Amino acid sequence: MTPTEIKTNDRTTTPATTVRPNTATPRLNFAKAAPKAFRAVIGLDAAAREGLDPALVELVQIRASHLNRCAYCLHMHTTDARKAGESEERLHMVAVWREADHFFTDRERSALALTDAVTRIGDAGVPDEVYDRAAAHFTEEELAHLLALIFTINTWNRIALSTAKRAGTDER
Repeated sequence: MTPTEIKTNDRTTTPATTVRPNTATPRLNFAKAAPKAFRAVIGLDAAAREGLDPALVELVQIRASHLNRCAYCLHMHTTDARKAGESEERLHMVAVWREADHFFTDRERSALALTDAVTRIGDAGVPDEVYDRAAAHFTEEELAHLLALIFTINTWNRIALSTAKRAGTDER
């Protein structure tokens, strides 16, 4: 089997089209190639964070990055969370937050559930019970900012994955 193939069962292989190897060469520099679009995403990101707890912001960004398999963003946001004082214990539990719900507050769990639903929106949309649970823990303004944050991290994940950004190469 070559590095560009994946095993799909005991007899066949198909070209790997969904996951690039970690050794992929970065593609274009999105910030330089589309500076106006890049600045617009930065503006949305900054506006989305307003009024939200910084620890919650990082948990949401980490969770979406897990779901989207974005190593670049996952590395960046776990690093930022550690610098902000987040515990290693909780960082390790974000990926399995449903099974380790006692590590997170009700408010955080509702935000993580909403992150899962919005990030995987193509699977089942955003179920009413997930939205209602988040709405019970956040004011309307906070909920709008939380949604904007989830939209933004999904955009950043897509930029990083599409341009083959490598984890650990954050230029900030």
